[in-house]
Parts: sequence; structure tokens; C-alpha cells
Amino acid sequence: MTKDMCVSINSILKKKIRTALVCLLMVLTTSNSMAQEKNSIRWLTFEQLDDSLSIKPKKIFIDFYADWCDYCKKMDQVAFREAAIVSELNNQFYAVKMNAESKDSLYFGNRVYINQEVGKKRNPTHQMALILASRKNQPFSLPAIVILNERFEVEKRFFEYLSPKKLIRILKEN
Repeated sequence: MTKDMCVSINSILKKKIRTALVCLLMVLTTSNSMAQEKNSIRWLTFEQLDDSLSIKPKKIFIDFYADWCDYCKKMDQVAFREAAIVSELNNQFYAVKMNAESKDSLYFGNRVYINQEVGKKRNPTHQMALILASRKNQPFSLPAIVILNERFEVEKRFFEYLSPKKLIRILKEN
């Protein structure tokens, strides 16, 4: 073999190895993102929920949170990552996650919901959160979990941190 042939073969081998490594990296990245998607809750917006309910009625799980709420963050980090909870929410419920202090207008059921407290309160609460997660004679508090039936009627409300054990029991009861 000539020196030129060796250089040419070496060059070809390096390109093939590089291509194989790129392909392997792509496969690993894709399978990792698919695994993450399988192990995460498919959260919907209220607009997506409206469309989904018109196609297939299903129970609804709503998580109202705020950026400052430590227990809300803890539920995200602990309870909402448990495989059994992810599976139950993805298969048996439409799961909705909404920032209770959102300033965005929300379109649901042919109505528009807004945050009427913006500019009036330090922590303004959105109209949708107030409608679904308020308690008589008590201030609005977070975390707030609301479970509704297929007809969008409130079944249960929870205003506390729910451990994975407690949350899975609640989901299985509904």
C-alpha cells in the first residue's frame, strides 16, 4: 500500500467514525427526550382543555400555582415526577397547570376570563383561579388543586402540599 492510500483510508475511517458517533448521539438524545416526555405530565392550557373536552369528555385535574409558592415548587419537583402520578394524570385526567397570578386573558367555554386585580394588589389572582379555587370566608391560598368531573363540575378541592402518597390516593379515588 502506498502512503497516499493509507492517508486516504485513514481519512475515510475518521469520517465514518465521526458519522457513526453523530448518529449514536442523535439516537441517545431522541430516546432520552422520549423517555422524559413519557415520564412527565402532559399539561394543557384552558384553551387546549376546551378543545379536548369537546372531543372526549374526561375528568379534569387543575393545579393553580404562583412563582413564589414554595409548596407549589415542591409538588413540581416531587409529586408531579412520580411515575404512578404521571401515568394516572396522563391516562385518566386532562391535567391543567395555571399560574394563578397570570395577567393573560383566558378563553374558555365561549367566555373570556381576565385578572381584574392587576395593578390593585401585590399578588393579583386571576379570575379563573378565583372562580374554581376559592373558599367561602377564607382568603385565596396556594397550592390549589381542583378536581372536576367530565361535566366540568367541581368534585374536590385541596389547598395544601400533597405528598406523592396522598396525591396518588386522591387520584385513584376519583
